[in-house]
Amino acid sequence: MPRYYSKILYRERNLIERFFNKIKHARRIATRFEKHAVNFLAAVQIAAILIWVRFESTT
Repeated sequence: MPRYYSKILYRERNLIERFFNKIKHARRIATRFEKHAVNFLAAVQIAAILIWVRFESTT
């Protein structure tokens, strides 16, 4: 019996999964080097900005 799924929902989920895999390459984030939530959020935001800048520079 075939399973039915939403292609749009799958595409969005895949995009988020790939983003988290890329962000885990930042050692500070993967090891939770920052102990305070505010500093950790700032590190995640910086990593996201760097990923975005790299993506924009290739397109």
